[in-house]
Amino acid sequence: MLVSNSDKLPVDRYESEAQTLEQFCRLAGRSAISVHQKDPGLAAAFKAAGMEELIGEDGLVRSGKGEAMLIGMALAAMTGRRYVGYVDADNYVPGAVHEYCKAYAAGLHLADSPYSMVRIFWHSKPKLRDGRLFFSRRGRSSEITNEWLNRFLAEYSGFGTEVIATGNAGEHAMSLDLGLKLRLAGGFAVEPYEFMDLFEQFGGVLECDSPDVMSCSVPVLQIETRNPHFHDNKGEEHVRGMRMQALNVVYHSPVTLPAVRRAIIDFMVSQGALEIGQEPPRERVYPPVGSLDLELLYDGLDAEALSFRQFDGRASAGYTAAPPIERDSIPLPAA
Repeated sequence: MLVSNSDKLPVDRYESEAQTLEQFCRLAGRSAISVHQKDPGLAAAFKAAGMEELIGEDGLVRSGKGEAMLIGMALAAMTGRRYVGYVDADNYVPGAVHEYCKAYAAGLHLADSPYSMVRIFWHSKPKLRDGRLFFSRRGRSSEITNEWLNRFLAEYSGFGTEVIATGNAGEHAMSLDLGLKLRLAGGFAVEPYEFMDLFEQFGGVLECDSPDVMSCSVPVLQIETRNPHFHDNKGEEHVRGMRMQALNVVYHSPVTLPAVRRAIIDFMVSQGALEIGQEPPRERVYPPVGSLDLELLYDGLDAEALSFRQFDGRASAGYTAAPPIERDSIPLPAA
């Protein structure tokens, strides 16, 4: 499944991506779906399906990683899948993706719960320093995000902890039974907010509307991989933005205790992200994908989204046709 926000001008990079995916499906006998995040038909389909919050002032789906992940989860739900897994597109180590998928499968099996999540803890994140590779154990953003998520937990437990090691884990997977209940945040706040939403909905501090989840528990397995996570250096401003978005969602969570909020303010002022007396901005948080009318979403995509493509690799390879989405098998919207 491909959700792309690549440039379409002056070169249509999405078209190249879609053609590559189609060729893979034909050669491997697999099926897949692709769509462009800025397709006007995609925005119309999500609006009709009940998620107008996803649409920006320009009438298109908002840009952002969290928004793309939400689209991907909705498409996965339409295919009738039981699990959804995410892989960042900027990893230069192709062997890592194969390893991630094995870790996802192993973790979800070991979790033994219909409501489970697997998050990848990279073995290292190499950086170029003085003409040589330095294999750092943690990314510059992850270090800060993990620290504050652990401080959040420590304030409840009374014990210092480093149990959370995957606050910014772009590579993660979950059961759709869990995913359809989660609220996803926009942009780069999406991964740390998954932790906060789990605490808010199922942590036992606030009233829970899902007794079925509470009776099963929600295991979150963090699995360290061997392949390095090697990607572009997007610059200090990018890293700073990721850090601050993570702190914003921790600060504004209704389960964050006052001492942690005060410490976040002090830290952000010391980093020059806030002036004295200011409060961190709120990140955009979307309703659960489970609230969407998937039938209306599919009808809108099929009728209006010109970038929406279904590649039936099994049929093109001479096997029995198996389209990614069969209209009659789309789940009904949640009551």
